[in-house]
Amino acid sequence: MGYVAVTGGQEAIDASIELLKEYRSVGDMPVEIGVIRDRMGLLIDRIMSEAGFYAPDYAALALKQCEGSPEEAVFLLRAYRSTLSRNYTSRTVRGEEMHIRRRISSAFKDIPGGQILGPTYDYVHRLLNFNLADEAEAELKAWCKEFEEKTQKAEPAALSDQAPRVLDLLREEGLLEEVEEDHTEPCDVTMENLPLPAPRSAILQTLTRADTGFVSGLAYSDIRGFGMSHPTIGELRYGSLEIIVDYPLEEGEGWYVGDIFITEVEGLMGTRPGKEGIGVGYGCVIGRNDTKAIAMSVLDRALTLDLDSPTSDMEFVLLHGDCLEMNGFISHLKLPHYVTFQSKLDGLRNRKRSLEDGKND
Repeated sequence: MGYVAVTGGQEAIDASIELLKEYRSVGDMPVEIGVIRDRMGLLIDRIMSEAGFYAPDYAALALKQCEGSPEEAVFLLRAYRSTLSRNYTSRTVRGEEMHIRRRISSAFKDIPGGQILGPTYDYVHRLLNFNLADEAEAELKAWCKEFEEKTQKAEPAALSDQAPRVLDLLREEGLLEEVEEDHTEPCDVTMENLPLPAPRSAILQTLTRADTGFVSGLAYSDIRGFGMSHPTIGELRYGSLEIIVDYPLEEGEGWYVGDIFITEVEGLMGTRPGKEGIGVGYGCVIGRNDTKAIAMSVLDRALTLDLDSPTSDMEFVLLHGDCLEMNGFISHLKLPHYVTFQSKLDGLRNRKRSLEDGKND
C-alpha cells in the first residue's frame, strides 16, 4: 500500500469525520449487515476478490461503513486481513472437485455432465423492474415458499453436481499447447514484493486481486486488437469448493473448515506462432463474477506472449491494476502540494521575465 496517508488540521479533520457519519446515517434507518450480504451478492463477491479475503459478513460490514465505495471497502478488508494470524495452509483444491451451480461452454454444445445455466443475468431483459421499489416482506416470504415447494416437486436432476473438465477432452487428443507442470513453491504476493518477471503463481494472484474494471478494460483492449487474444470459452464454472487443512496431530488426516464459492474459466486462445496446439488462458476469482474471470484468462494468456502490446507488458499490467495503489495514488493528489507548485510557478515567472527582458534589450 503506497499512497494512502491523509493529513490536515486536526479540528478540521474531526469535523469532516463527523460530517461523514451524518452522511452515512441519513434517514435514521439502520441497514442490517445480513441484508447487504444477501441482497448485494455480486458486489460482496467483488469486494472479497479484490481484498483477497473470503469473509462475506466482513465485506458487508465494510460496505456499510464506507457508503458502498468498493475501493474503500477493499481497503478496510485488506487492512483487517493483515492483522490476522495464519495458522494453517489449506490443501490444494482443484476445479474438477467443485460442487457446480453454473457450468457452460461456448466451444462445445454437448459436454460431459451437461451445461448448467445457473444464476446469471445473461438472459434477462435489461429493463428496470419498478416492482422492486415496493417490495413487501410478506410477498417475499410467499415467493420463497412457492419456489421451495416447486423445487421439491420437480423431478430430481439427472446431472451430477460435479463434472470433469471440458478441456480434458482436448488434452487427451493432444490438441492443446503443451505446458510443463510447475511444482515450485507459490509466490505469495501478500507477504513479499511482486518480483519482475513474475512467476505464474504471482501473476494469477495479482490478477485475481486486481480491480475488476481495470482487468476487464485491459482484456477488452487486447481482444479489440491491441493484443492477439480472442478467446472461446472452453469452460466457465461457478460453484463451491471444500477447504481442507491437515490435522496437526495425525499425519494424513484432514479437517474440513468450510466452503468457498469461486468462478473458474479456461479460455481457448488460438495457436501461437511456432507452437503446436491451442493455447489456454486461466481465470479464477472469488465468488460469482463471470466477466472478471474471463478477462483474467485473456490477460493470463497475453502475458505469456512476446508482443509489443500493453497487455503483454508484465510490469504495466501487474503494477497498475491494484485498486488500493491506484486509488491511493490518485487520492494523494488532494494533499497539499503548495511548495512544489509554487516552485513551478516561480520557474515559469522567471522564464517569462527573462523573455520580456530580452525583448526590451
